[in-house]
Amino acid sequence: MNSVEVERRLLRWADAKALPAMYVEKWLVLDESSRTRLLEIAENLRMRTGQFITSFILLEEVAVRESQSIGEILARPRLRRVLNSAGSGPGRARALLDELRTLRYPRLRRASARLAEEVAAITAPPGIKIILPRDLASDEVRVEIVAHGSAELEELLAWLKAKSGEFVRLAAMLGGADSGLEFEDARTLAEPQAERANESARCAFQK
Repeated sequence: MNSVEVERRLLRWADAKALPAMYVEKWLVLDESSRTRLLEIAENLRMRTGQFITSFILLEEVAVRESQSIGEILARPRLRRVLNSAGSGPGRARALLDELRTLRYPRLRRASARLAEEVAAITAPPGIKIILPRDLASDEVRVEIVAHGSAELEELLAWLKAKSGEFVRLAAMLGGADSGLEFEDARTLAEPQAERANESARCAFQK
């Protein structure tokens, strides 16, 4: 594609998705390689407006931190594997966002992996589900109980009581009180996510 064709398709995609003007302007001033690659990804993955905005912001932040262009970042092997993987466009878009968050918030991914190990070590029975906050954006631990009859409920409650110490430890880890575990990345991530959610809602309404 030549630059004229890229700009024409870019503007057409942005108009169809009701992309806010500030992001269109930022997109247009990118270097040609970055502008083109981002357009190809947005089209091929059938990105929603909110997904594109989130991806763009994360890419901008990584580009500034690592002194690379957005095109260079998107050419990294781990991102290319996601983009070239099998599956639906929306599914690959979600996977791309996960990888971009890992690049932008590496400590958050390490913390998530450690907490997942802790949850697995608790070995909850089928009737109990442990739910951690999305992107570790809070210190909330949710425990869901599904019991069939009073006898099963009594057994599950007894199990929870016996495991109370492990749940307290899990909550302490989420709060950053255990072994110096820090969640600054999660708090940093939560604020722009909330703003992007509001922006996406406005875009959807306009569309």
